[in-house]
Amino acid sequence: MKKKETKKMKNGNFLEACNNALNGIIYAITTQNNVKKQLIIAVVVMLISLFFDLNRAEFLCLMFTVVLVIIAEMINTAIETVVDLYTDLYHPKAKIAKDVGAGAVVIAAINAIIVAYFIFFEKISTVGTKIIEEITHSPIHLAFVSILLTVIVIVTLKAASTKNNHKFIKQNFMPSGQTAISFAALTIIWLTTRNVVIFTLSLVLSLIVAINRYENNKRSKSEIIIGACVGILVVILLYGLALLYLGIESFSNIIQFFNSLKM
Repeated sequence: MKKKETKKMKNGNFLEACNNALNGIIYAITTQNNVKKQLIIAVVVMLISLFFDLNRAEFLCLMFTVVLVIIAEMINTAIETVVDLYTDLYHPKAKIAKDVGAGAVVIAAINAIIVAYFIFFEKISTVGTKIIEEITHSPIHLAFVSILLTVIVIVTLKAASTKNNHKFIKQNFMPSGQTAISFAALTIIWLTTRNVVIFTLSLVLSLIVAINRYENNKRSKSEIIIGACVGILVVILLYGLALLYLGIESFSNIIQFFNSLKM
């Protein structure tokens, strides 16, 4: 009787070892969702790094951190595969092996967050400050952001109301999107123009939108009122934050002026 041939586990030469390693990488990428996600994140991080003035040490540190997370995930995959090969049943030691492997991935991910913070925080905060300054000093940008934020809030509220099992909330707290946008625009017009005639005309148009939504039985009175309140409150809140930022900026400029006089 012929002995059953078993496939050898050792690598015959260096090229075979490289081929097997490549197969392992391909397996991890094609079968493990976490590895796929981490590779996508790695590509995004590398692309973002092109827009920042990273020196050689920062870039090498970033590369090492990204690769370390992927390596940890692949080692975790190898540990899980070996454990599943030996037992399909629950065993405390098998659980420990899998938990330790997952813990290694978590530590590598935390390390990546810390490294990214020290590399990007100062650069991003500088860019963020410039963006805020552009928005707060530009009425057009502020108006656009206000409308966009109103749409996001409305969509969020509608999603929350839809998932809520309480019938009263579903029937009475579903905001009207068109009413919210029209009253948000009305509030923006008043805050930017302070013209009574323009505000009156805008108010008439907003009321026409609200009445039209009610008469066509598309929305109830409560939904229209909630939509209008949401639109007004979002714009007032955003413009209030912008004024607060400008006030803080002006106050800091005054302090700098007095400090320069002392010197």
